[in-house]
Amino acid sequence: GVPPQEFVDELSVSFRELLGLIDISNDMFIRTTNEDHKAAVQHLWNTLVEKEYIYLGNYEGWYSVRDECYYTESELVDGKAPTGAEVEWVVKEPSYFFKLSAFEDKLLELYESQPDFVAPNSRKNEVVSFVKGGLRDLSVSRTSFKWGIPVPGDDDHIMYVWIDALTNYISALGYPNMEEGSNFDKYWPASLHVVGKDILRFHTVYWPAFLMAAGLPVPKRIFAHGWWTKDGEKISKSLGNVIDPVELVEKYGVDQTRFFLMSEVTFGS
Repeated sequence: GVPPQEFVDELSVSFRELLGLIDISNDMFIRTTNEDHKAAVQHLWNTLVEKEYIYLGNYEGWYSVRDECYYTESELVDGKAPTGAEVEWVVKEPSYFFKLSAFEDKLLELYESQPDFVAPNSRKNEVVSFVKGGLRDLSVSRTSFKWGIPVPGDDDHIMYVWIDALTNYISALGYPNMEEGSNFDKYWPASLHVVGKDILRFHTVYWPAFLMAAGLPVPKRIFAHGWWTKDGEKISKSLGNVIDPVELVEKYGVDQTRFFLMSEVTFGS
């Protein structure tokens, strides 16, 4: 019964405190509820509309709330997402679509011309195989909830979470201010994104496609690492099998906990 904004405000405090506890420094703590970020996302959306890469249609299909991802029938395994997450059928509803299908060849050219763009190689092979399998236009808005950033000029639609979330890489640099000497000018494109393997598709397919469509440079490299597991399952807030890092630090110490966590992640080859 807690309002979403109040709920995420409380969570934000706990994450900020955790960074200090385990001696992690950061230049910025990004919150996608910040007004500057919302303005940046809406600017990117308007750019994609102006370049005719977004159009209004209808969507129906399988969606995983836990993964925040759409899946085709052929991707389901025993009625679930490839990650093991539950999926639900979204009945036909109005939705804006991004013309992802227009970027199939462009993405394959990117992976070919920049062999190190996706790492490790095992993950790169996954991405190339996915794109070669054919890309469908991506539903990028929903009308069944109100939490999120409204589509400019159409408040009935809320933007798909990944258009919102991925844009924080550039909203943190002051986008849409791209003038000479701006942070965007100095620091974009990013040298490296380090992400979990479960969000590989969003970073190596959707994100570069959004950027290409907007006429912006893509990151130089994206590295996907494995998961922390417990009893053979991914540790996830959605699964409820989390381990309290505060307890680990209190029991074993900061450096010991940091070493353990890094050593337990698989980085692949």
